[in-house]
Amino acid sequence: MSNFVVIIICLIVGVLLARFKVVGEQGVKGVNAWVFYVALPALSLRYVPEMTWSKEMFFPALSPIILVAGAWLFVQIIDFKKRLDIGTRTALFVTIALSNTGFIGIPMTAAFLGEENVHYAVLNDQITFLLFSTVGLVAIMRAAAISGTSAGVATSKAVGAKASVSLKVIVKKIFFFPPFIAFILALTLPHFIDISVANPVFDKLMATMSPMAVFSIGLQLRLGSIGREWRLVSTGLLYKLILAPLIILGIAFLMGEKGSGAQVSVLEASMSSHITISLLASQYGLNPRLCSLIVGVGIIAGFLTSTLWSVVLSI
Repeated sequence: MSNFVVIIICLIVGVLLARFKVVGEQGVKGVNAWVFYVALPALSLRYVPEMTWSKEMFFPALSPIILVAGAWLFVQIIDFKKRLDIGTRTALFVTIALSNTGFIGIPMTAAFLGEENVHYAVLNDQITFLLFSTVGLVAIMRAAAISGTSAGVATSKAVGAKASVSLKVIVKKIFFFPPFIAFILALTLPHFIDISVANPVFDKLMATMSPMAVFSIGLQLRLGSIGREWRLVSTGLLYKLILAPLIILGIAFLMGEKGSGAQVSVLEASMSSHITISLLASQYGLNPRLCSLIVGVGIIAGFLTSTLWSVVLSI
């Protein structure tokens, strides 16, 4: 519960400081830089080396992958009807594909399903981060390159040339993105040296990630513009808060998964959007208004819907 209170406070403070112009555009960039260059790499170095596997862990590890695939299909259906631009399409995809499995998901798992099941939530969160570092990152870099945002590369040449330039930019951006570098180091360094001695430092640094990320979302949140984006926001939240956990529940039933791992997977799927991936999409100019609205509205609505899902799981 305390984590949810912190998130609400950070969101409100961000909105107020932006409203009274206390923090300008450069301030937002500074906050984002801390998240992407310090806090997120610390998260990789802290938790990725501890990833473990067992038969009981299979479904909690699989469920985030299912949600990403489901989100991709869902967005394709929406795009077929609405013909969205690539920035909006990608923003919608990344904000509904990944859940806030860590900062909100882990405490809510402990509260609703018991401390003894938190290890399932931790694995679910680690797989979510793996997807953030791969699928999410590639989708955002590709969209930024093709759409020619400030973080991408504009091109007026033929489609083939555009694809070629985009691939070059994507690869460069990914391999020079600090969280991705930290992720690779977290996978390789433990085979040569023990980096766990630095865990207390990593803990302190990564603890700043969610509050700072939510604060940045608040700085960019414009509730007055919700009318223009309401259809896409409500459509995105329909998948994120209702359909996503329903999909995981249905697949768990079909696979005969009835244990605590399946329950945790459903609850984690019902969480609001992954804050950092939404912030990254905004940073690269992929419809920042839509990203901030889905996150901001989803935080409040997600707390209520996740509570309802916990009641369903207890039946």
